[in-house]
Amino acid sequence: MNSDNIKNLVSGAFIVDKPVGITSHDVVQIIRRGTGIRRVGHTGTLDPRASGVLVILVGPSVRLSEFISASNKRYQATIHLGSSTETYDAESTPTEEVEVSVTEEQFSEILNGYVGEIEQVPPPYSAVKVKGKKAYEMARKGEVVELEPRIINVYNLEVLEWALPEVVIDAHCSSGTYIRSLANDLGEELGTGAHLVGLRRTMSGRFTMRDAVSLRRLKEAFEIGTWAEFLIPAAEALGDWHTITVDPEQLNLVRNGHRIPAEDDAPEMARAISEQGDLVAILALVEETQEWQPRKVFMS
Repeated sequence: MNSDNIKNLVSGAFIVDKPVGITSHDVVQIIRRGTGIRRVGHTGTLDPRASGVLVILVGPSVRLSEFISASNKRYQATIHLGSSTETYDAESTPTEEVEVSVTEEQFSEILNGYVGEIEQVPPPYSAVKVKGKKAYEMARKGEVVELEPRIINVYNLEVLEWALPEVVIDAHCSSGTYIRSLANDLGEELGTGAHLVGLRRTMSGRFTMRDAVSLRRLKEAFEIGTWAEFLIPAAEALGDWHTITVDPEQLNLVRNGHRIPAEDDAPEMARAISEQGDLVAILALVEETQEWQPRKVFMS
């Protein structure tokens, strides 16, 4: 088997600790060059100023992107109270600084008001599309950007450090939450203004900083050819999902798109793995017949 065929069989995920100063796409390009595999993609952008957990899918595993990118996230965010910016972060010039006299207890009470299912308006400088255009492209041209609020879930917010005018919070939230918008909204409610000055993603789905490898260490592994040791198998990327282990007969049915029986009280989605532990398919529950329908098949 030649090297190209071997590369076509490589499938899995790198959990990268993205440093500040580069884009998520830069990390994708580094991994493409390092592995020699073209089919590479990330599962949720981290801004250049942000660092932390970035899940990069390689090979056929890129088809898992929609499922992994929808996972919950956790962040440590540093918010500057007393001034706001157009971009809701330190990318643009802050307004004139005002004095902040709020106490930690008062701030925590306001902060907890954002826990639960809430509506949030994305920042005008974001990649959200308005009539086919990216919002940030319109905002940079001076056009008025009116974005519709979105329903998000915020599971927990906690003050980690209190050192006015800055406060560090821990935010556990659903995918699609803009921490920049949260900072701006807090500033508006306080009447002082606020903007995000630091952001570190500490969790993406089931992966945390404990699972992440630094980009420097990964680059070294590319140079000496040991990068495969950092590649997490595709099945493990969905390790927290409901699991169906299929026998050879069921495997043959699933990989040909046929349904198999589902157990009672089965969830809406599950991963099917072979008896050897390889990812076979993503399964969707058909409630009318209580069967698993293959939604995406990974073994042909």
